[in-house]
Amino acid sequence: MEFKARFAKVQRTKYDCLLFDLDDTLYPLSSGLASSVLKNIQDYMIEKLGVDESKIDELGNLLYKNYGTTMAGLRAIGYDFDYDEYHKFVHGRLPYENLKPDPVLRSLLLSLPIRKVIFTNGDEVHAIKVLRRLGLEDCFEGIICFETLNPIHKNIASDDEDDIAFLGQKRPSNASSGRCEIYDIIGHFGQPNAGPAGLPKTPIVCKPSESAIEIALEIAKIDPHRTLFFEDSVRNIQSGKRIGLDTVLIGKSQRVKGADYALESIHNLREAIPELWEADKLTESNYSGVAVETSVIA
Repeated sequence: MEFKARFAKVQRTKYDCLLFDLDDTLYPLSSGLASSVLKNIQDYMIEKLGVDESKIDELGNLLYKNYGTTMAGLRAIGYDFDYDEYHKFVHGRLPYENLKPDPVLRSLLLSLPIRKVIFTNGDEVHAIKVLRRLGLEDCFEGIICFETLNPIHKNIASDDEDDIAFLGQKRPSNASSGRCEIYDIIGHFGQPNAGPAGLPKTPIVCKPSESAIEIALEIAKIDPHRTLFFEDSVRNIQSGKRIGLDTVLIGKSQRVKGADYALESIHNLREAIPELWEADKLTESNYSGVAVETSVIA
């Protein structure tokens, strides 16, 4: 019995799951998609929501800083719009042709004998398109995306979540493009000693909200204490760390608070964390390594 107990302990790997962000994590920032997303968001705010062009930069920065995404911030301060329309506008004109198949990353991912899941704030169509352009569409068990955490359009944020993203009431509402009474967030932060206290809440659930990450893990049945989280966003890394995830900051060579590892590129994974492959032979009989199409977790 003593031998069996020791053997079982050796067999147990440190991680049961590898949780990957998508944009600027699985491909480099230099691809240009991020700058195009920003431009498209600004165009949407001007063309569809009627935001004064002179306020775009300041408003966008405040929304992103305080709500995790500009979209979440726009909903918080009172703009109502169709989510699918927003995503089609923002992602529909991206230079996806800049993304090329990545056989090196594909080989790395398929060689890992550990469950792999995508967790992105982006929508389903965008996530699948990116993975296919990279040649990675069959490297992951599933995708946690915008629709996973926001299955219905919600207008009201509940009071039992954190200050960035909230689960709204469990009822559908009619989405309408346009605006009602808009909260003046620029005026709010123009006051002396202004802070996030008193800001309206958003009905959108997204990173870096700790509750959003916890909900995602629960939906995908992921144990945070046995999961390695890959992200390019420092604040997402720090939120993940606070709920028990081990973390890998991508795109930086120096670790920051909350990051267990820092990699300039996801391609450096084997050199930086070789222990991920140590269980390869031990789990060979239980892990087929056969690639299957990635599914969206709903």
